[in-house]
Amino acid sequence: MKRIIKKSGKEEEQEVMAASTIFTTALSVTLVLLFFNVPTCSADLPEIELDNSFPLINPGHRKSVSEYDMDLLEFSMNLEYLQAEFFLWGSLGQGLDNVAPNLAMGGPAPVGARKANLDALTADIITQFGYQEVGHLRALKKHVEGFPRPLMDLSPSCFSNLMDKAFGHSLSPSFNPYANSVNFLLASYLLPYVALTAYEGFNPHLHSPTSRRLCGGLLGVQSAQDAVIRALLYQHASTKVEPYGVTVAEFTSRISALRNELGGTGNKDEGLIAPSSASSVEGHHHLGNLLAENSNAICYQRAPREILRILYGKGTAGVAGGFFPNGANGRIATSYLHNNAFKF
Repeated sequence: MKRIIKKSGKEEEQEVMAASTIFTTALSVTLVLLFFNVPTCSADLPEIELDNSFPLINPGHRKSVSEYDMDLLEFSMNLEYLQAEFFLWGSLGQGLDNVAPNLAMGGPAPVGARKANLDALTADIITQFGYQEVGHLRALKKHVEGFPRPLMDLSPSCFSNLMDKAFGHSLSPSFNPYANSVNFLLASYLLPYVALTAYEGFNPHLHSPTSRRLCGGLLGVQSAQDAVIRALLYQHASTKVEPYGVTVAEFTSRISALRNELGGTGNKDEGLIAPSSASSVEGHHHLGNLLAENSNAICYQRAPREILRILYGKGTAGVAGGFFPNGANGRIATSYLHNNAFKF
């Protein structure tokens, strides 16, 4: 006779979100690997109308969401603004002010963003990423009041400074993320993974089912984006990035090591080649590392302070810089800038 164990609604919801994330990521990687051998869409995509009636979250739900949930979800908007502007500018040569100006809420335009020199496949994928980030912002603003777009630095010098830190010396010539597809993908490697570790870290701390569903949905797409970027780079892992004479795989390892160093809480990041300590699973030796995962093949998580340490490029959440010259917006980010650290 079988014993039936009834699970709570929260447990079932968490299982569904976990399964959804795994399925989305696996499907994305499979599609990208297959996509390499089929004709690509034109990079000149038609303009997509952004319908504000999308009914993901009813604004009336804000009243039932705790202040703690709102703080965490508003913090997420910094990540979505950053990715939306970088992907839209890189693929289309224009950002939120042209695509969805209402979402910027009058915040300053990003500094130094421009259209990248992308091949058709990469331009197609990055354009899709850009519109996905627009959808994320719209979903978040149906859930929380939000804030104006923060000032962001997307200039080549911002990325080159991070790459110089990753290598421990100045690259010559300076790294330019907009120069070609490989450079842009390496720069993109910096972003969705940071967001997915943030959402993985936030989700257990959210109180309302509505907030957890939203966070789980964001996590699923961020995981897929990171998987696509890693898959695109993985096929060129042994290719040397010109003119530096360093392989794509080495670039990713250096970037991941930098994020670990800045985050300040140990190893939560891995490049395309598995570190020696993680190259054997259940007795099977391997070198490839298509997805970043722990010893149980579970994705890593980060707290808000770790995210800010990385995005500011300072290794501290209390000093603005990097992608956010004036600091990120929202109560969590400002609490660190004013030495009143958010309790997570």
